[in-house]
Amino acid sequence: MTDRDDLLRRYRELVDHDLPAAGSRERWTLRHDHCFGRVLLDDAVGACWYDVLGRGRGAAYRRLDDHRLAHAVAQGERMLVEGDALVRALDARSLAWRGKPAKR
Repeated sequence: MTDRDDLLRRYRELVDHDLPAAGSRERWTLRHDHCFGRVLLDDAVGACWYDVLGRGRGAAYRRLDDHRLAHAVAQGERMLVEGDALVRALDARSLAWRGKPAKR
C-alpha cells in the first residue's frame, strides 16, 4: 500500500466515522459526515472545493493532490484533538467561502 492509499483510507475513516462520532459524543457544531467532508475539502483547497476541483467526476477527495490530501487528513486529526473550537473556525471559513453566515 502506498502513502497515498493510506491517506485516502484515513480521510474516509475520519469523515465517515471518527469525526461524526466525536461530534455527536462531544456535541460539536458539526455532526454529519458530509459537513466534515465539506470543511476538510474547502480547507485543503482554500476555497469552495467544487470551484477548484469541479463536480461530478467521482469522489472529490480522490482528486486532491498528495499535498492537499495530507493537509485534509492532518486537519481532521487536529479536529479530533482540538475539538469544537477548531471545528467552528474551519466551518465558519468554509461557509464564508460559500457566501453563507457562520453558525451561532
